[in-house]
Amino acid sequence: MGDKSTEVFRITGARTGLTEDVRGRQRRYVVSMLIRTVCVLAGVALWDVQRYCAIAALICAVLMPYFAVLIANAGRERAPGLPSTFAVSPETPLMLGPGGTGGGGGAPAER
Repeated sequence: MGDKSTEVFRITGARTGLTEDVRGRQRRYVVSMLIRTVCVLAGVALWDVQRYCAIAALICAVLMPYFAVLIANAGRERAPGLPSTFAVSPETPLMLGPGGTGGGGGAPAER
């Protein structure tokens, strides 16, 4: 009974909690900034060895904050689509009121 490795099933269509969402965004941003740091270090290390690779790495390091923010702020997950409580079949006639043809209230009024 005290086994903590049991699998948990989601039975609702609710989104993940806001705390988990913020944690995921922070993680994506930190990973992006670590990639930027690696690009800066590669640019400095390669400057005298291969100038073109160093310039490409520095350009990547300059552009990375923009993309890091885009990736981090990608937005919350969409709530999974749940079946509608009021599912109406397309064959259901419309209620048109007195004298109308819908609603199954009998034959239409004659003129």
